[in-house]
Parts: sequence; structure tokens; C-alpha cells
Amino acid sequence: MQGLILINAYPNGEKFIRQGERIAEALRSLGVKADVKRNGEVYALVDEHGERKTNVQGYDFVVYLDKDKYLGKTLEESGIRLFNSARAVEICDDKMLTYLALKNAGVRLIKTIAAPLCYTPNAVVEEKFLNFVASELGFPLVVKKSYGSFGAGVQLVHGMPELRLAAQNCLYEPHFFQQYISASAGKDIRVIVVGGKAIAAMERVAQKGEFRSNIELGGVGKNITLTEEYRTAAERAATSLRLDYCGVDLLETDEGPILCEVNSNAFFEGLEKTTGVNVAAAYAEHIVVSVSQQK
Repeated sequence: MQGLILINAYPNGEKFIRQGERIAEALRSLGVKADVKRNGEVYALVDEHGERKTNVQGYDFVVYLDKDKYLGKTLEESGIRLFNSARAVEICDDKMLTYLALKNAGVRLIKTIAAPLCYTPNAVVEEKFLNFVASELGFPLVVKKSYGSFGAGVQLVHGMPELRLAAQNCLYEPHFFQQYISASAGKDIRVIVVGGKAIAAMERVAQKGEFRSNIELGGVGKNITLTEEYRTAAERAATSLRLDYCGVDLLETDEGPILCEVNSNAFFEGLEKTTGVNVAAAYAEHIVVSVSQQK
């Protein structure tokens, strides 16, 4: 068996490279030949006859640690099994699309309003729409760009002037508005799910003065034992989105978990250090079993 781990051509830090290498090492320990490449070394080509072509040959599977939906779809059409699938990655890359896809997952979601897209130069955000957002969600509320990682593009606003400014700044980018869950202010639970099963979790607590709990923004991880309710919520979300591997972010409330986000390429380095769980090994084992059953 031979696999390829694909990372982005322009990794933003060593952790991107380390994640790929960790998975490759775990696969090799199971007797699988594994290469790590950047997606700039491979191509997705459509020829004059509409045929899709790629130079990825001789691999039984690809661990797709990127968000390039075009290459992902081309690889799948060439018959290569992707972990995660191109469609699952595409859905998770767009946070609003994730919410729409989780309609029947049996998981509580945050009340969310998608912003209308704008293509007109020098436009001013629609005041009637903002009044609707404020009346539905109340203040404070969260303004979130549909694309982004590590807490980037997420803003907490406390009144109409802030909302108006935030919406104007996001006018030409896909974005949405969410109810602020005060019960989980500055903290959440990150659950790693592999093959539909939650294997590890940590509570993330934001640094003082920050409402986002991302480790990259100074949040601190704490090892926890998942309750059945939170485990079920994470597994339902991952299964509904047909993800082989993901990080599910849950907010804590007195009424139980509320889903915040699902990350198809969630980093596991910090969680491994916090929990002691070898996430790379669990993912590699899932991959080998899945490919073996497919043959």
C-alpha cells in the first residue's frame, strides 16, 4: 500500500509541515509507503476535450491536508481515495455552507444569518438588513467571515455602530452573523473525531480579554473527559458531513452542547500534547483499514 500526503504549496508555518510528516510517520509504522508533497508539485488539468488529468500516479490514497477543491475533485475523478473527500473539505472550508449542511444532523446550532453578497463598487451596507440582524440576534453578536482559520475574521460587536462598521468591512467577502453564546464566553471544547468516533478532546480557554479560544491566539488547552452528550454531538456532526477526520468545536451551555465549527484539517499537535492521545496513529489506522476494505 502506498499513500501520498498533500499539503499546501505555501505552508504558513512549520506546523503545516509537521502535521503532514506526523501522519506519514504513522503510516510508515504500519508498513505503508508514504510520501509528503506540496500541492504545487502536482497539477489538475482540463484538456481541450474536457478530460481531467493529474500527475499523481501509483498511490492507493491521498491524505488531503489542503482546501483546494479543484485539485481534490480531479484526484477523485482519477480514481484516488481522498481522506477527507473533496466535497467534505469544500463544505467545511465555508463555515456558512457547513451550517447549511448540518440541517438534519441532530446537533444544536448557533442561530445564524447569512449576509447578502455584494458585487457593486462603493456600495453601502443595507441598513434594513442590519436592523433585521440586530432584532433577531441581539447584542453582542458575532460577525464571522465564511472563510478563515485560527480565529481570523471573527469579531464580537456590541451595538449598531460596530455592526455597521464590521458589515461594511466584510461587504465584499462572504460572511454571516451569529448569536453570541454568553454561557461559553472565552471557552469551547475541541473534539477530534476519526472514522466517526471521538478519540480525544480538550477544553480551550481564551487568554484574558479575548473571546476567541483558539490556541493560536493564546488560548490554553485542558484535558477533559467527554460526556456522552458532547461525544454524540461531535460524532453526529462528523458523520453527517462524511468526514474521515475532523476537529469539532462545541460551545458549553446549561442546555448542552452547541456546535460552533467543524474543521476538516484540524491541527492535532496541541491536542496531542494536552491529552497524550496519538491522533496521527489513530488517523493512520483508520486510513489503512478503510483502504484495505475498499480493495
